[in-house]
Amino acid sequence: MTQNVGKIDRLIRIIVGLAILSLTIIGPQTLWGLLGLIPLGTALIGWCPPYAILGINTCGTRSGATS
Repeated sequence: MTQNVGKIDRLIRIIVGLAILSLTIIGPQTLWGLLGLIPLGTALIGWCPPYAILGINTCGTRSGATS
C-alpha cells in the first residue's frame, strides 16, 4: 500500500473524524458517531481505499527527485 493521503488531507480527516466521533459523547449520543473511526483510520495509516480505486493522490510530488 503506497500512501495516497497528504499532510493537509490527513489533518482534515483527523479533525472531521474526531468531530464525528464526539457525537457518541455529546449531541445525539448514538453509535452512528463511530463512523468517525473511518476518517481517523485513513488519516493514521495514510492510505484511503477509494482514493486508490479512483487514482487520487494528495501526497504531492517530492522535489529534487531525479529520473
